[in-house]
Amino acid sequence: MISLQNVTKYFPGKYGRHYVLRDVTLDLPLDKNIGVFGINGSGKSTLMNLLAGVDTPNKGKITVKGNISWPLGLGGGYQGSMTGRQNAEFICRVYGKSKSEIRDRLAFIKEFSELDKHFEMPLKSYSSGMRSKFSFAVSMAFDFDYYLIDELTAVGDARFKEKCKKIFDEKKGRANFLFVSHNMNELKRQCDVGLFIKDEKLHIFDSIDEAISAYNQANQIPAQVVGTITPKQPAAI
Repeated sequence: MISLQNVTKYFPGKYGRHYVLRDVTLDLPLDKNIGVFGINGSGKSTLMNLLAGVDTPNKGKITVKGNISWPLGLGGGYQGSMTGRQNAEFICRVYGKSKSEIRDRLAFIKEFSELDKHFEMPLKSYSSGMRSKFSFAVSMAFDFDYYLIDELTAVGDARFKEKCKKIFDEKKGRANFLFVSHNMNELKRQCDVGLFIKDEKLHIFDSIDEAISAYNQANQIPAQVVGTITPKQPAAI
């Protein structure tokens, strides 16, 4: 379970505080894959960082029962002077894996990321695409109750994207996903319900189609573009 209790998050700005969330109390639905929507700058990535514990609220509390991934798509968290293998091994040790488990996960990461000899080279030598593939492979090497995904299926070519989709499908029976993406077809395929960030609040929809339709209306996008249905009026939390 993920629970937000009176959560407020803001950032200082030139003209005062810029609020992303203000006094939000919400329990995220259990056993549902959630698509996260919002216009650019509404706070989608900030919300993911808050849920992962990468950032903290200015007020309120976030409670997570179960283990939750770091946001897939987060650029930081790795040491550029260390090799891919060394970074991956360090993360395995942080999560308390045994020697045999580390060996298996390193083999998976190297194979899935398709880095070949670059796996033994410093991350600072990686291209942005190689780094994204490495980050994705590391995340998929661990079993979490919740995966936070921030536009990561954009990684790689069409063939690699298919690999990503396949492993998502494999894990969906054992874990839940919170998925940020501007790809509406991907959200419709991956998610059950929608979470719309608007006006410093979180708006919950019982279906992903309703959330997409509300997002389109807010951005004046014709509904027929993605073939969604007319939404119910959501409750502002």
